[in-house]
Amino acid sequence: MTLEYRKAVSDDAELLADIYNASFYDDYLRYGSCPGYGKTKAEMEESIRKYPKYVILCDNEPVGCISCHKLEKGVYEIGCLCVVPKFQGRGIGTQAVQFVKTMHEDWKKFTLVTPIDKKENVRFYTEKCGFQVVSIEKDGNVELARFVSER
Repeated sequence: MTLEYRKAVSDDAELLADIYNASFYDDYLRYGSCPGYGKTKAEMEESIRKYPKYVILCDNEPVGCISCHKLEKGVYEIGCLCVVPKFQGRGIGTQAVQFVKTMHEDWKKFTLVTPIDKKENVRFYTEKCGFQVVSIEKDGNVELARFVSER
């Protein structure tokens, strides 16, 4: 399995919308809404401009996306990490997190949020990626865990 990361451009908007929809469909069904699901091409183009994204390629096939932006000097937030369901469980997400850490050599802290009741996400970020839950936040009716990884 060969993984590569390609910086997303505006022409990737439809591809990324498809990847997000496949990855977040279950969340949409579970919560009744999901910020990663149902984006229009125009919304995804704007998101690509605002938040740097990388298309994750597995053996040259687009299978996911990781988005990361700088909050302040040395502090970064992973806004989105998604891998289409048929490619999950192969270490792709874990390697994507390592990829963004190497992209930002000055990092002191990485942060992100995910629904606290998604036990598989909590295990993934804590056990596979070395993050710790530091707080609980609310987004509408969804409780989110705030994760941090510090050097």
